[in-house]
Amino acid sequence: MKLPVIKHLTNFIQENDEDYVIETIETLESLTEVPSLKDEELDTIGELISNMYGAIEVNKAIKEGKPQKEALNEFMQRVMGAIDK
Repeated sequence: MKLPVIKHLTNFIQENDEDYVIETIETLESLTEVPSLKDEELDTIGELISNMYGAIEVNKAIKEGKPQKEALNEFMQRVMGAIDK
């Protein structure tokens, strides 16, 4: 996951609508079923999907009243904590 990408997507959600990101996730998930995709292409799609889900989580925290910077930092700490386990 890349924090700048998640931040950008969070801004996009706030300026537009979360539904755009959800529909994009669904489209990308559908693409992963194409049998001719190479592993590196699947990895790229997976990274995009992860960043989009991350942006949705950060946006949810912002809606609950957290400042964007705090929401981003807490999300990344959770991710890093999960990786360290």
